Amino acid sequence: MSRVRREPINPAGLPDTLADGYSQAVMVQGGHRVLISGQVGVDAQSLLAGPDLAEQTEAALDNLERLLTSLGGDLSRVAMLRLYLAEFARYEQPVVVEALRQRFPAAPPAASWLIVHGLAEPEWLIAIEAEAVLPEPAAG
Repeated sequence: MSRVRREPINPAGLPDTLADGYSQAVMVQGGHRVLISGQVGVDAQSLLAGPDLAEQTEAALDNLERLLTSLGGDLSRVAMLRLYLAEFARYEQPVVVEALRQRFPAAPPAASWLIVHGLAEPEWLIAIEAEAVLPEPAAG
């Protein structure tokens, strides 16, 4: 199995994004790149986790974690997040920051945050895309 190296980059002279639960950049070497579709705040039956941003964020991160687990990985393999927040939830961002800090306590991934007019379903408040790097399977 090849070794995957994932190194967060947070140089001096840039804003402290670690306080917000993400790194300025992440350098990755080795392994397989996995591109993960936007995960939203629903369960396996497509039922909404709850009406608020905190519940939906936790459910979206749970879905991301389940997907990575099914591939033999975990959240520590995430190198990049893209967070899409519905316009009317933009002032509730501290609950997202707290969820990221809980899920990525050390060496958090890089992230981009986007405020969008809305998502595919009107009750959805957040969608989280991810890029992860998993080790290559052992040969033979």
